[in-house]
Amino acid sequence: MERRTYATFCKQWPDEGVGITVTSPQYEFEEYFDADNPRELVISIMVGDLDRIREYPAKGFQIEQEISAEVWEARNRLVAAGYDKHLP
Repeated sequence: MERRTYATFCKQWPDEGVGITVTSPQYEFEEYFDADNPRELVISIMVGDLDRIREYPAKGFQIEQEISAEVWEARNRLVAAGYDKHLP
């Protein structure tokens, strides 16, 4: 999710004189989930963000970023498991 935010800022504000830092609270993965952010929702959003990281550079929204084959294979397994509610 941070990578998508970073990619968008880099594309929309390409000035090399502007420093961009994206961060969030340093939670362990299991600590992130709560009543407002249940596990299934968060994982579906993460899968959707990964698709956007792959698709949005061609639309001019974000910079390109490498996605390893291992990560894409994990994405495919998550989609097959039903974590597909936030795909573009």
